[in-house]
Amino acid sequence: QVQLVESGGGLVQPGGSLRLSCAASGRTFSNYRMGWFRQAPGKEREFVAAISRTGGSTYYADSVKGRFTISRDNAKNTVYLQMNSLKPEDTAVYYCAADSRIPITNFASATRMELDYWGQGTQVTVSS
Repeated sequence: QVQLVESGGGLVQPGGSLRLSCAASGRTFSNYRMGWFRQAPGKEREFVAAISRTGGSTYYADSVKGRFTISRDNAKNTVYLQMNSLKPEDTAVYYCAADSRIPITNFASATRMELDYWGQGTQVTVSS
């Protein structure tokens, strides 16, 4: 059993930066591929980024490439999302997810139910 808790969201001006954290409780964190998703008001859930079990591979949505970086520290059971050059369209609730089977490149098309675990989200608001 894995529980995920996101933190680090808040209000930031366009062009600013935030780092989100997703802390996992439970054992065998390194057995899980991890991902970040977001959902803006009135919009569908959107894939943001994913990372392999060891952190050796990453995968990003085109909308965040070059601006966001996903990383993980397995010793701390934590995955991060560093968000730079933030835009108003990045405003959303950001969720982390964990899965033991799905390749990270398939996170972009995975349904909510296809991923094993989800956090409850953290709000990111980009506004001047």
